[in-house]
Amino acid sequence: MNNQRPLSILFALISALVFLQSCTDTQTGNSQTENTTPTETTTDSPETNSAKVTEPTATPTPEPPADPLAKFDMERSAILTDTAKLIAGMKIDDASPLAEIENTSAWINHAQYFQNQWPTLENQQLSKVRTWSQSELKSINESAPSIFYPFSGPDFLYAYSLFPNAKEYLMIGLEPVGTLPDFQNISAAQKAQKLNNINQSLYAILEYSFFRTLDMEVDLSNQGVLPILLVFMARTNNQILDVQYVGVDKDGQLQEREPGSSAGLVPGVKISLLPEGETEPKTLYYFSTDISNDGLNKTPGFLEFAKQYAEGSVTYLKAASYLMHYDSFSTIRDLILNQSKALLQDDSGMPVRYVDEAKWERTFYGQYIAPIQLFANRYQADLREIYQSDPNIEPLNFGIGYKFYNDSNLMLAERKSE
Repeated sequence: MNNQRPLSILFALISALVFLQSCTDTQTGNSQTENTTPTETTTDSPETNSAKVTEPTATPTPEPPADPLAKFDMERSAILTDTAKLIAGMKIDDASPLAEIENTSAWINHAQYFQNQWPTLENQQLSKVRTWSQSELKSINESAPSIFYPFSGPDFLYAYSLFPNAKEYLMIGLEPVGTLPDFQNISAAQKAQKLNNINQSLYAILEYSFFRTLDMEVDLSNQGVLPILLVFMARTNNQILDVQYVGVDKDGQLQEREPGSSAGLVPGVKISLLPEGETEPKTLYYFSTDISNDGLNKTPGFLEFAKQYAEGSVTYLKAASYLMHYDSFSTIRDLILNQSKALLQDDSGMPVRYVDEAKWERTFYGQYIAPIQLFANRYQADLREIYQSDPNIEPLNFGIGYKFYNDSNLMLAERKSE
């Protein structure tokens, strides 16, 4: 009995020690399970799901588009636009510093002249030209082309009516650039004279659709083309953003110049304009220079400038005196044929034989019988044959060029893919 009792006590102590060790192992195992990162994630645990969510990366706020008008002085623009409106016979705001001229008999008569003449031009010519352009020149205008208009004189009116979506216009004529009338700093007599000069200059294009060369030599010899350009811009609802006197140097680079001074440059003007309801400005360049072969030989820098500009442009020719029918104008003729992506002209531009059917898709409009008597020796038998042999040529419902009263014609040539 006495020997069994110590053994019972010994077994009890061993059992107690085993129990205590078991409890300790269990607690240690639980602790390891809680501190071990699982190798697989289940979708049942919201705690595990929340651990996978990452903070979104902040998207940078895009820079607002640059304001295309920010570089222009809008106070100067207001004066330029009011000047353009006044010489176009259009009323301006009473708060304008130029408004007092509207009370003079000279301006009242000037405005009356436009009131009598412009509606006829709009109804008989311009509205029809715009409608035709929307149909026949749609794809060209959708490309926002640059327009190359040699032999233009100050005819922005038809260039803009035919190509309203153009981003730039380069116009070239013999007529001087001229200067703007400064209505704030000239006498009443000078204001009246300038308005009268503008009326005389506009007579031909309002009546005939083109400027007569001999008339321009007289009418524009003093005032230049600049006032006429602004008249047409105002009458087509354009804001004048800026006018800069520029020139092309011997290296073909555009330089600023002082008005009235060319200083070895081919003189020109750069006008920035903004059509009503639009936000992107357009640019018009006009240069006064001789573009015959002899003239371009004397100004090789301008020839290089014209080549760069004409690359991929649309050339427009109207009432061009048939000058490119002569070999003495072969340089500008070849430039147009080599550089342009499209050509719109009447028969006074270049002879149709130079516009090769193998390279150009040609579409003819209107009627061709013969030139006016003054240019009778420029008759094109091959062009006459085209019109006689094709009954599908669409007529024109407006007059344009020298035969504005009847038998007007246009040819649209688009370069074929190489």
